[in-house]
Amino acid sequence: MKKLMILLLAVILAACSTPVATATEPPVAAVVEPSATPIVVVQTVVVEASPVPTDVPAATPIPPTVAPVVVTVLVEQPTQPAPAATADTSNGAITLDNTLGRGVFTNMTMSSNAFTLRCSPRDITFNIATPNVDIKDVVFYYRVVDDKRLYPSEWKTFGKMVANGSGNFTLTFTGENIHPDLRIDGSWFDFQFVGLGKSGSVIDRSAQFESLVKYTFDCP
Repeated sequence: MKKLMILLLAVILAACSTPVATATEPPVAAVVEPSATPIVVVQTVVVEASPVPTDVPAATPIPPTVAPVVVTVLVEQPTQPAPAATADTSNGAITLDNTLGRGVFTNMTMSSNAFTLRCSPRDITFNIATPNVDIKDVVFYYRVVDDKRLYPSEWKTFGKMVANGSGNFTLTFTGENIHPDLRIDGSWFDFQFVGLGKSGSVIDRSAQFESLVKYTFDCP
């Protein structure tokens, strides 16, 4: 018991000798140094909507309609040339155009527009008249031209037509009368009338009759 009391007394003495604790200083707040990183401040701004316009823009004016200009063009139709030959139904002969007679020969006809060397018809007869009293003879000229009219032969003199009096002349030409060197099967037979005076000089001539008569060796 005595030892216990001594121990308790020692504890009390030790407690009395311990100094009173002083008050602790409050902590100092850390100073924030400025940073190089910029601070972004986001601010929301409310923008009011634009008011709806009440005035409607005027429509684009429509330009006035321009009346179309009507131009009347008079087109002159070319005068169709008279055919060089027309059929004469009275006697079966073919009448030649007097224009090609050039006023020197008139009433020109031919019996056919085709003849052959070995078939029918084998000949063709020409009849003409002249109002020129100075023309005493008429010489018949002819030439042969290929079907495409690319290679015409030279003009050949066949001979004089037969005088029937009163300025009328006639001539019958056969397929064999064409010179052998000029014969072309399926060719054109062109011809011309030349009027001669009493002395045999040329007084005047007709135009050249072309692409009117076909010449073949056999039946066309």
